[in-house]
Amino acid sequence: MPKPLSLSFDPIARADELWKQRWGSVPSMAAITSVMRAHQILLAEVDAVVKPYGLTFARYEALVLLTFSKSGELPMSKIGERLMVHPTSVTNTVDRLVRSGLVSRRPNPNDGRGTLATITGKGREVVESATRDLMAMDFGLSAYDAEECGELFAMLRPLRLAAGDFKGD
Repeated sequence: MPKPLSLSFDPIARADELWKQRWGSVPSMAAITSVMRAHQILLAEVDAVVKPYGLTFARYEALVLLTFSKSGELPMSKIGERLMVHPTSVTNTVDRLVRSGLVSRRPNPNDGRGTLATITGKGREVVESATRDLMAMDFGLSAYDAEECGELFAMLRPLRLAAGDFKGD
């Protein structure tokens, strides 16, 4: 997909000015519009890096999560909980990883109705290679230094806390 031509002005700043004229100052409008645009940019950049591995960022995250587990496997419910996604999304993600030979499934011996997802050797190789590539491009955040990345994380943390992603310290 070709990159769009750069505008000679910041469209979000322009929208903010027009918003102020029509409805008054609402800084949260420019902030949310910037966050949503940043999401589009980052997802496109990261997905372009993982696509050659047959992955999306969601599938990459699931593989990373499995590598973080002691045994390389987790119950499907735990994957959804940790990635904060709906069980249907977990099933779809794991289905694609199974079809790619990156993950296998087996019944959970500790839960008669549950299923364990297990990363395969090929899955470990793919996640290592994709991680090297993502780290080399700073996960799309090369416009920021380490301190600014920390500030960005800290700035977004209260939003995630308020959404109930985790309990506060």
